[in-house]
Parts: sequence; structure tokens; C-alpha cells
Amino acid sequence: MRIARLFAALLASLVPAALARSSTGDKVLVVMEPGLKAEDYSLFFNNLRSRGYELFFRAPNEKMPTTMTYDIPQFSHIIMFTPTTKNAELDVSPQALFTLMRENPFTNILVTLSPKRTAMSDFAAEFAIGLPPPNTPLISHFPARSSPHTQLTIEAPSKAHPLLTKNLPPILFEGQAHMLGDNPLLFPILNAPAESFSTDGTEDRRADAVVEAADKGGEGLWAGSKMSVVSGFQATNGARVAFVGGVKLFSDEFAKAEVAPGKRSGNGQLAQDIAAWTFQETLVYKIERATHHLESDETRTEQERYTINDRVTFTMEISQFDPIKNTYIPKSNIDDLQLEFTMLDPHIRTAIPAVADKPGTYSVTFRAPDRHGVFKFVVNHKRKGLTPLQVAMPVAVVPPRHDGYPRFLSAAWPYYIGAISTSVGFVFFCIVYLGAESATERKRKEKGKNKVE
Repeated sequence: MRIARLFAALLASLVPAALARSSTGDKVLVVMEPGLKAEDYSLFFNNLRSRGYELFFRAPNEKMPTTMTYDIPQFSHIIMFTPTTKNAELDVSPQALFTLMRENPFTNILVTLSPKRTAMSDFAAEFAIGLPPPNTPLISHFPARSSPHTQLTIEAPSKAHPLLTKNLPPILFEGQAHMLGDNPLLFPILNAPAESFSTDGTEDRRADAVVEAADKGGEGLWAGSKMSVVSGFQATNGARVAFVGGVKLFSDEFAKAEVAPGKRSGNGQLAQDIAAWTFQETLVYKIERATHHLESDETRTEQERYTINDRVTFTMEISQFDPIKNTYIPKSNIDDLQLEFTMLDPHIRTAIPAVADKPGTYSVTFRAPDRHGVFKFVVNHKRKGLTPLQVAMPVAVVPPRHDGYPRFLSAAWPYYIGAISTSVGFVFFCIVYLGAESATERKRKEKGKNKVE
């Protein structure tokens, strides 16, 4: 019995280590329209459950479970599997989802699109995502294959985004591609093949229109690798949204399909990667501490003001969320951190290197500018798909005190010499003048005495 208890305790200690937890919560609302069956996506949903997520299902037109109760979010993550739904309940409408994400940085949304115009099409437009005309799926005639031309095999890019697993097998995709606007927070995760294009059928009935658009420099042409089939949006408040062009990407059918004899597709792993990033398991950074002090101060006390030309040291500690350990660990390999010391405009802009012997610590020392005023230490690290790292710490830079100026200035030696030489000349002149006057008076007295005698 004692051995059994020890074995049970050991097993219980190992189970949490196998779970990959989100940094924002584990409750997931899956909004799935009645035309879809959860059994057809069992691999994806079971993988989420195995990673510690608690799934709740509802239809788009059902009211419960609701996303908000008394203005408090009830779920950390929302999955929208609604490829044909045009109208839904108010709490999962495009406006409600956008407000929920904007006001709650711990709410993340996974959205699937389709060639049909749906409510999620309007939601995507809020993020500067452009969609081709309705009922124009993405197709490709190359390579020649027996499967429908709307079912594409997409090779993983050689320089994939860090959120994707390396050496990902080819992906099966069926759905609609989209174009990314000029929103700096939007980024592609998986692009469409170069030979693919969006059209209203597989018989090339609009082939002439495609050729004409190409002759015009691409105006009105929805084709090529400039389009995306999976995209991400990293909000400045930390919330994340993923847009997938087709719900079948998550299906068991595509996850079990073979792209080559004996080689399964990468859909299963891609679905895990997309969910892990969207639910803030991966690429989640946090600033633990940011301080500044005089370089010569051994106590490293943070100052309210600095004197011009002081040597100032700025230090920050950064950590990254580890979904296996369910905690934040030091992050030391960020090589593009930048500090700005600003007063309206940056007066100093410098890199912040990592400290070799202190994991997760970055530090830089610089000389305060020769200008007094209210400055700010500013770190504004924004990279596509990564949690923003932002710091803004105001501090005053003042002139030296009356007793803080140097007693002698090397640049003033000409003035010092001029003043000293003038003083010495004046004293010499006084000595000569007074001495000459005494000698003249003495001679005059001696001459008068001689006359009397």
C-alpha cells in the first residue's frame, strides 16, 4: 500500500508537467454552428483538453453560456467555428467580440472564415483584413492531382514565424484566402501558394478576368503568395486574435490525411501551434522590473532627478511564460531591445544588451544630455506576434547646484592669465610709482638742505 501511494504521488507530480497551460486562463467557449459536428474535430478538441483547457460548447444563436456576466468576461478564450452563420446572439456579434477583446487583455479569439459572407467577415474587416468577393474560394491547378482544386497543399515556409513548429509537414487547406491591410499589429502566419488564386469556380470561367487583372499590375487580382490563409493580430494590450481561412484546417479528416505515401499532413501540429499562440501559451513576455540609478551608486537607489552629464544606468528584467511549468522564466536572448531617453524627441537612443551573468537582465549606461528638463526612459518593443514590452518612466534632469560647478575651468585659462597679469602689472606699477616718488622727494629735500647751508 505504501509503495502504491508513493507511485500515485509520483504520477500526480508528473501529470502537471505534461500540461501546457495558458498565461491568461483555461476556460474556452467554442461557438459551433449546428451544421458542424464536434466529433469531426475531436483531435483538435481532445488536444486542448489534454493541455488543461476546459471546453464549453454552444451554437451561435444560443444565449448560454454567455461571454459576459455583469461586464465580467466568463471565458479566457473564444473559438468561432461559424463558417456560414450570418446572424448570431449579441454577445458573439462582431461588435461585441471586438469590444470584449479591446477592453479585456486576457481574452483571446480564434476565428474561422469561409468563402461565404458571414458575421465573421465583418469582424475581420475591423482588423484591416480584406476579403475577396463572396463565393470565391482559393484554388490551384498545380500540381496535377485527383483531389478537388479547392483543396490545396501548402508547403511550410522556410523562414516561418517563431510561433510555428520547425520543419512542419505540408498543410492541407480548403477555404478562402485574405489580404492584410496596413495595420502594423497584423501579420501573416501562413501564406497562400504562389500559383493559387481566388475565383468563383474550378472551371476557370473567369480566367480572362484574372489575366486582365494581371496585365493591370495586379489591380483587382486575388492571387499569389501575397495572400494569407492564416493570420494573427497582436493587440497592444496583450489580447490576441487568429484568423483562419477555413474551418476544415482543424478537422480530423485533414489531420489524418497523407500528403505523401506514409507521411501525414502537418494540420494537427499547425492547429496546436495556432491555438497555443492565440491562447497566450507561447511568445508571451513580461517586464518584471525596470529601474535606473547613478552608475557610481553602489546601493542602486532610484533617483528622482539627475544632473546634466551624470552617468546613468538603466536596468530591466524580462521573463517569458513557460506553458509546461505554468510560470514565467527569465528571457535572455532578445537582441533588439532599445532604450530612448526622450524629452519630446529622443535625445539618446541606444541598444540594451543582456547582462551575461544575470539571466533575463538587460542593462545599459549612458551620459545624461547637457540639457535640463523632464525626460522619460522609454522602451517600446513591438514585434509581430510577440507581447509588447513597454516602459515609460519620467525623471528630471537639472543643472548643477551652485556648489556643484568646478572651481577652475581649463577653457578659462586665458581669462585667468589675463586677470593675474593685470593684477601683477598693477602691483608692479604701484611699487615703481611709489618708489620713484619717494626717491624724488628725498632728492628734493637734500637739495634744499644744501642751499640752506
